[in-house]
Amino acid sequence: MIPRPPNRLILTTPVHFWAFGFGSGLAPFAPGTFGTLVGMIFFLGIGWMPGEVYAGIVLALYFLGMYICGASARLLHAHDYKGIVWDEIVGVLVALAPIVEGAVFRLVPGIPFWGWMLIAFAWFRLFDIVKPWPCRWIDRHIMGGGGIMLDDLIAGLYAGVITFLTAVALAQVVPG
Repeated sequence: MIPRPPNRLILTTPVHFWAFGFGSGLAPFAPGTFGTLVGMIFFLGIGWMPGEVYAGIVLALYFLGMYICGASARLLHAHDYKGIVWDEIVGVLVALAPIVEGAVFRLVPGIPFWGWMLIAFAWFRLFDIVKPWPCRWIDRHIMGGGGIMLDDLIAGLYAGVITFLTAVALAQVVPG
């Protein structure tokens, strides 16, 4: 395990600043959760956009993340240092995709916007922590920015699908 990099280094080096989620990855505990919260804030800014635009932005952020996470990891001489949280920011944006354009609201209108955000957040954190197949394998075997980003992308896909399936299941038992 490498020692914690100085806060000043992270906050003054652009690639670290971005990779560390604008400093959220410096949290003394659960930096991934703090990074995910930054992703939730991003969602508030872009979640209202048409689905195609939202997907394009998330895709661009993913490719940006491949670069910045890889560069930050190289500079720190560590693969997927726990403070690198850009992958969580993008991963939760993927998990939140069923909320875009109101897909889940049409199924279960009784749950408010923020309720769906919390549901997607919880599923994403679960999958990001547990790392179901192939996330754990990718995390251990694919190095660089591609590996750092890919396991969280898949965790986000799992969480997004389960969020949507949660809405489908609730639509069967909760009167509209």
